[in-house]
Amino acid sequence: MAAIYLIRHGQASFGNADYDQLSAVGIKQSQILGEHWQSKSIPCRAYSGDLLRHGQTLEHFMEGFPNEQIPVVLHSGFNEFDHVDILTCYNPRWHNFDEMSADFLQCQEPNKFFQKEFSLALNRWMSGKFDLEYQESWSQFQTRCMRALQDVIQKELAINRQKSPSNTKASKNILVFTSGGTIAAIIQHILQLNDQQVLKINQQTRNTSVSKLLFSQNNLSVDYFNNYSHLTLAGKNLVTFR
Repeated sequence: MAAIYLIRHGQASFGNADYDQLSAVGIKQSQILGEHWQSKSIPCRAYSGDLLRHGQTLEHFMEGFPNEQIPVVLHSGFNEFDHVDILTCYNPRWHNFDEMSADFLQCQEPNKFFQKEFSLALNRWMSGKFDLEYQESWSQFQTRCMRALQDVIQKELAINRQKSPSNTKASKNILVFTSGGTIAAIIQHILQLNDQQVLKINQQTRNTSVSKLLFSQNNLSVDYFNNYSHLTLAGKNLVTFR
């Protein structure tokens, strides 16, 4: 069996107009994960979504794991769902970032208000009743995530079937730098969870947490989900949800 490690990106810039940037905490989380990986098996390859926060997480991971040059493959199939599209379809007023921020900041507990509204927006998206309003429907997102995973599995199995040239490492440990929603959709498919369960999974996934899948020609399973022990060992203040 070979392993795929699904790695959620480090903390991004929540509350800013451009979310797709790692915060200072997110950079530190990524470096710590890289340092932690020095005690694990050396990855043969890394795949990454092509969002900026994915690439930055990989970059800072490599600062903490400087001993090996790991081949990297970009794959947009591992990108997160478009949260801006989901929010603005739910509330058209939020096409304007300043107006959305003003709505949140007028509440006594802006974070709780956002979490509640975002959950309602996700439920609307996942209901399937308004698919034509979205740039990507929930079912299309699910299909994209699983297609990306299957792309990786088939590529790695093909490498293992070949008489590998000296410059190609056999598939054993593969890293995938991605996002929480993507990870949740993949776990949902493998474990056959319902949509409400996948929402709970998405809410619980910590930044730079690691979920391990095992695969072979005929099998795909979840070994563990949402492991962030590297952060708890470094300090509880480094454990973040978004």
